[in-house]
Amino acid sequence: MKNPLDLTGRVLLVTGASSGIGRETAVLLSQLGARIVLVGRNSERLAETVRNLSGTGHCTEAFDLAQTEQISAWLKDLCTVTGPLNGLVHCAGIHSTMPLRVLSPRVFEQVYRINVSAAAMLAKGFRQTGCYIPGGSIVLVSSVMGLVGEVAVSAYSSSKAAVLGLTRALALELAREKIRVNCVVPGLVKTEMTAQLRRSLSPDQVSAIESRHPLGLGEPRDVAHAIAFLLADTASWITGSGLVVDGGYTAR
Repeated sequence: MKNPLDLTGRVLLVTGASSGIGRETAVLLSQLGARIVLVGRNSERLAETVRNLSGTGHCTEAFDLAQTEQISAWLKDLCTVTGPLNGLVHCAGIHSTMPLRVLSPRVFEQVYRINVSAAAMLAKGFRQTGCYIPGGSIVLVSSVMGLVGEVAVSAYSSSKAAVLGLTRALALELAREKIRVNCVVPGLVKTEMTAQLRRSLSPDQVSAIESRHPLGLGEPRDVAHAIAFLLADTASWITGSGLVVDGGYTAR
């Protein structure tokens, strides 16, 4: 019996592959047989990820996704080297904890540029002729903060809600090109980004957040499993969905 999660022979691009969920996703997808194109800003950290991958033929690409105007052309050029992609995962993101009274337009726009605008431009680049193989899959990363409110995260929360809306719209628009678009919606996961968040909070605040996850805080591998499911044949009839992976956070 064929394993429906088998990704052997597929070429998958993962952004944010230098740390956290992106790194763990790249590792898991390689273990499932895929060849990975790792994207991030830091070449050295991308090289660290490559050393943890299974298989061969992987490559790294240092690129700053804040250059949203250049994403489509960059991806077109990249695919002349890698060949067309079977899938794309946008794990790169920015978190901002900032009360409304001090929130600036600059910070708000920075969060949206990476979390939302880059996601849209990556999808635009992916759909170009020669960049994707029909039956391809795009997976974006939202957050439970896009489903529920929280004090002092208006920029981040609204950007992740936007990712959910973007997912549904793109799924409809790209279905005619046989491209599926879905997103994962994680709760709080133990990554470098959340470690920085924890340092900005009091012990009582951290404890309160942890208590809202009935199954405890997540690990990057928990989210990577969901991403692999959405990329593989297991999700061949799923598009426009947001798969919640939150240890029960939103069940209350």
